[in-house]
Amino acid sequence: MQATQMLNQAVRGTPDGVATLSGGRSRTWRDVGERVPRIAGALRRLGLARSDRISVLAMNSDSYLELFFAVPWAGGSLVPLNIRWSLAENEYAIKDAGASILCFDESYKAQAIELRARCPGLQLAWIGAGDAPEGIADLDALADGSAPVPDSCVKDDELYVVFYTGGTTGHPKGVALSHRAIVYSSICYLAMLPSIESLRFLYVGGFFHFSGASPLWYITLAGGTHVILPKFEVEPVMQSVGEHQVTNATLIPTMVNMMMNHPDFSKYDLTSMKTCIYGGAPMPETLMLQAMEKLPTWHFYQIYGMTESGGFATMLRWRDHHQRPGQGSKLRSAGQPAIGVDVRIIRADGSTAPNGEVGEIAVRSDALMTGYYANPEATRAVLVDGWMHTGDGGRMDEDGYLFIEDRIKDMIVSGGENVYSVEVERVLYAHPAVREAAVVGIPHERWGEAVHAVVVLKQGAAASSDELIAHCRLSIGGYKCPRSIEFRSEPLPTTHVGKIRKNVLRAPYWVGHDRKI
Repeated sequence: MQATQMLNQAVRGTPDGVATLSGGRSRTWRDVGERVPRIAGALRRLGLARSDRISVLAMNSDSYLELFFAVPWAGGSLVPLNIRWSLAENEYAIKDAGASILCFDESYKAQAIELRARCPGLQLAWIGAGDAPEGIADLDALADGSAPVPDSCVKDDELYVVFYTGGTTGHPKGVALSHRAIVYSSICYLAMLPSIESLRFLYVGGFFHFSGASPLWYITLAGGTHVILPKFEVEPVMQSVGEHQVTNATLIPTMVNMMMNHPDFSKYDLTSMKTCIYGGAPMPETLMLQAMEKLPTWHFYQIYGMTESGGFATMLRWRDHHQRPGQGSKLRSAGQPAIGVDVRIIRADGSTAPNGEVGEIAVRSDALMTGYYANPEATRAVLVDGWMHTGDGGRMDEDGYLFIEDRIKDMIVSGGENVYSVEVERVLYAHPAVREAAVVGIPHERWGEAVHAVVVLKQGAAASSDELIAHCRLSIGGYKCPRSIEFRSEPLPTTHVGKIRKNVLRAPYWVGHDRKI
């Protein structure tokens, strides 16, 4: 089954149902079903050939959503670009994926034009509001003048989408997902929801993230409605829930906390919301209990997973949230393996750890990535005998609930964004005054974790925190840059083989915190 078949099902099953609400526009599934083949025709006129990649740099919109179906309809695959990345990072992703077309909107006009200058042969296409910049093709206008083309009917094992994620080796890695993986993941997701009737999903996470994009497939499969906001803002989110009778959303704990603490929280009707998926950052038990009290119609479901695993591996269902903290409580767990997913805890020798013993979490399902795009070495490091090695440490209890204990990899989750410490350290080391640098995640009340750097300067050199942070901003996205920097005069602690002991640097900040991830 291909992604376009999910669209066909929605068009056949609910042709007059509202498909998208975005930017003041409302389109039915019949409308979307008529637009997608024409957009595919427009892409063909721009030169898209079978198996070509198309990148997108834009805020969430109905036009962006339609590309997730129009691109494969035309026979291509999609490469969403991170709107929070620097120019250099997105340049790398475009070149690594070999994208031939970049679709963009008004928010990224300047970066798109610069990317065209840096990426030979890259063609630009406008999907923004208003008129396209001079000399750049307007995809919507081009679609209006294009005849609909037949579905390319790509095979289910062909490449569908490449999501780029930060890399521990200093370069982003493209997570390559097939049509089969996306469809399988969507079906498994629907199977775990309490209801799939009359779904209205509110988008606040960027489509460049798997977590932000994944609902567009399973909501389409269910013939539901996509309520699309360009980004998360507290009041527009609360207003949209009431105005559009939103039933489902994916929110990181920070967002839930911001809503409940907004001075106008009580003015908005949020009772239509039935299912709130959360993940990407720790949900403190006190916050969870507060949310259950202040949002009584909301049923909470925690997801643990990653792009490489097709978005999720385990789910903590609503029924498990009713247990109060204490012995036997499952609130601190990440739930049980999702339908269609195998999860095991692996010891260093490759054997399966017994219940209660901490090891590396490994995941197996048909939703796994094919591999890292054009990076077989990185793929072999994590995909072993059909199992995805997550790099996270965890344990299983006797009831099959997964408890995440710590990270085996030094990844920081700040406000739902993954930050790889080695990537930040690489930039810090490029500063002429830096001798040693280690980056760790420390607790942050709002973002879950904050990026913190411990730096030793070269003898006789000088640099301030502001100077080093500004230096980082030249090479990496702002959310990856340190929020705080600690300077030390003595060498950083190391193991006997010379590796910096980040656990020692991190430990003092986590005293009194019961969740590390």
